[in-house]
Amino acid sequence: MAVFIRATRFVSCALGLALVLLSAAPSAVQVAQQATVSCAQTWVGQEDALEAFMRAAPVLKLEDVPIGVTKPRRAVFEPGGLVQRAAWKPLAPSYRGGFRESYKAEVAAYKLDRVLELHMVPPVIERTMSRIKGALVYWIENTHPWDIKNPPNRPDAEWSHRVSRMRLFDQLVANIDRNAGNLLYDDDGHLFLIDHSRAFTERTDIKNLAVPARIDRALWNRIEALTLDQMQVALGEWLSDKELRAVLARRDRIRDQITTMVARRGETAVFF
Repeated sequence: MAVFIRATRFVSCALGLALVLLSAAPSAVQVAQQATVSCAQTWVGQEDALEAFMRAAPVLKLEDVPIGVTKPRRAVFEPGGLVQRAAWKPLAPSYRGGFRESYKAEVAAYKLDRVLELHMVPPVIERTMSRIKGALVYWIENTHPWDIKNPPNRPDAEWSHRVSRMRLFDQLVANIDRNAGNLLYDDDGHLFLIDHSRAFTERTDIKNLAVPARIDRALWNRIEALTLDQMQVALGEWLSDKELRAVLARRDRIRDQITTMVARRGETAVFF
C-alpha cells in the first residue's frame, strides 16, 4: 500500500512511471521520486486522501515563515506521512489594510479549482488548531517563485496556455492580489496558484484584472456551465450568496470579453 500511495503521487506528471512503481521495491520508488523531482504537481488524482490526512494528522509544530503579507505559518507533520508540510492561514473574515481577507476564500478557490478541473490550486481544508479556525494549504515542494524582474523564459505554447488559464481563473474569482509572491512554477512548466485570501469579493466587474491572451475552450465550457445551484453545493459553506452570485456575474462579463476578442481576432485565434 505504501508503494502504491507513493507511486500515485506522480501520476499527473509521469503516469507510465507510476504504473511501473506499483510493483517496485521501496528503493526503486526512492530513485524514481528523485527522477521526477522536476514536477511538483503531485496531488492530482488523490485529493480526497490528502484532504483527509491534513484534516486529521497530528501537527508536530508550527514554524514562522518570513514571507507574505498575511504571515502564514508552516505546519509540519510526522515524517513519512502522505503530506510533509502545509501552510497554516488562520485569517478570520475581516478587513486588513483596506482589503477583505478570509481563510474561507482559500478553501473556496481550491473547491472551485476542483469543479473546473484546473489542477493549479493545491489542496486546502478547513481545520481548527488551538481553538482557531483557518485554512491548511498543501505545501508544494520543488517550486520556484515567479520573479517579476526575471520571469521564466519559456516560449513554448503550453506555458502560454497555462498563463492564460491562470488569468481566466483570476478574473472569475476576482483575485486582485496575483503577484510574484503567490505564483509558483516547477521545472516542468506547471503553474501553481496560492494565496487567495482576498479573492471572491462582491464586485461584479473584471476591470484591472489581467486579460488572458487566449481562451482554453474546455475550461471555458466548464465555466459557462456553472449554475448557482452547483456553486451553492460546492462553495456555499465558504461563500455568501452574494459572493456566489458575483462569481456568475463576472462569468457573464468574461463572456462579453470573449465575444469582443472573437469579433476582433476570429475564433481560431482566440480559442485553443
